[in-house]
Amino acid sequence: MVEALLDFSHWSGIYDFLNSSWGWPTIESLHFIGLSLLIGTVGLFDLRMIGLAKGIPMSALHRLVPWGIAGYGLNVMTGFMFVSTAPDQYLFNPAFQTKLALMAIAGINVLFFYRFQFDRVKRAGAKASAQRGAKIAAAVSLSCWIGVIVAGRLITYYRPPYYWCFWC
Repeated sequence: MVEALLDFSHWSGIYDFLNSSWGWPTIESLHFIGLSLLIGTVGLFDLRMIGLAKGIPMSALHRLVPWGIAGYGLNVMTGFMFVSTAPDQYLFNPAFQTKLALMAIAGINVLFFYRFQFDRVKRAGAKASAQRGAKIAAAVSLSCWIGVIVAGRLITYYRPPYYWCFWC
């Protein structure tokens, strides 16, 4: 896996770009812009479902979610660039593994929310409270994304030996 990612990074030019003087700072900045879009929209929607800012209709905040999805897409793209350029520093890193696990939980949570809760949230009035299931989904979402941010920051503090990887 490490070799395949590194080969792809070299073949595609990602490695050379990220190792140029402006490559890493540019992609890191785009990564944080994507994170800001994600948390600034999805996080705000989650906070409203939990019960904050009841004067703002949940449906109005939900119209911002496509911006959060765009931010998520930007983060996946830039994150892949980081991983493919230095796969040994990510794949064997417990903070990175935790980040991926939390992203998977958030993904399952969003599927749960849209399958079982969204119709009721969409129909709720301007000052209405979200149902209990939607509040739980919002709390799980916020917890996961906050955890993703923390784990992402911790990646740089771990340069683990390869034997730390429990799944490699």
